[in-house]
Order: sequence, then C-alpha cells, then structure tokens
Amino acid sequence: MLHQPLNRQSETFACWAHGRRKLFDLAKLSKAPIAIEAVRRIDEIFAIERTILGKTPAERVAERQALSKPLVTALETFLREKRALLSARSETAKAINYSLNHWPAFTRFLKDGRICLSNNAAERALRGIAIGRRNWTFCGSDAGGHRAAAIYFLVETAKLNDVDPR
Repeated sequence: MLHQPLNRQSETFACWAHGRRKLFDLAKLSKAPIAIEAVRRIDEIFAIERTILGKTPAERVAERQALSKPLVTALETFLREKRALLSARSETAKAINYSLNHWPAFTRFLKDGRICLSNNAAERALRGIAIGRRNWTFCGSDAGGHRAAAIYFLVETAKLNDVDPR
C-alpha cells in the first residue's frame, strides 16, 4: 500500500508488509520456491527493524544503511533476475512486479528514519473505525463525517503517543 508524503518535499513510501503478503501467500499456498526465498529475505529486513525500534531517526538511518541496505539491494537483484525467468501471467511474476514497480517507495525507509517498514500499527489503530463504518453513514452530512474523521484521527494519534485522549 502506498502512502502520502511526510511533507511536500518527500516522496511516497510503501508498506513492506503489503508487498510481502503477496509473496507470502504464494509461498504458503503453492510452495513457489522464488516466493519462499523472497519472503525469507524480506523477513531478514524485518528482523533488523525489530532491533532498532525505539531508536532516534538518525540512529535508525545509520543502522539501516549499514545492515538493511545490502539486503534490500540483494533482494532487488534477486527479484529482477527471477522476474526475467517468469511468464508475465504467472502469479509469482505479478507479485514481483508489484514490488519492483514501487521499488523507490519501498526503499524510501533507508533514507528516512521516521518511516516505518510497515504501516500495520496504524492500520490496527484504525480497524475499529473501519469495522464501524456503516455507523458513520449516520453522521448527518458530509461535514459531520469530516468532523468525525478528524476526531477519530486525533483520538488514535493520542493513543499511539501514550496520551489519554480524554
């Protein structure tokens, strides 16, 4: 899933969990060797991210450049080599194409320590809102819906920052 810029000068970034999911499904369901290897490589990148949680953005960038960048570069080479061997109609090729077509967005995290590898935490925080979306049709008007969205955004942001929203 692609996300909007952090500011006007930056570019979009992509969620590695979404890119991984397409390959993971192929690895699990059809035991596709290329997908299995790609998932293994992506899991190594996630393992590095777990070790740098809580560090400053500058520290995260430094460790990503030292540890993750070589893995990301090798993954890109692997995906491009394997993609060249596959039919354009194969499911594995489609999954690889998704990642390669968005590669600059997937690699943005290497240069910006504020960017998380995945947006799973944000999606979990908003799940309750998505589940109740039928209720939100009764906000009264479009303006009421926009106000409700702003309030939910503030409440969930407060929770993510350990601030009591009340």
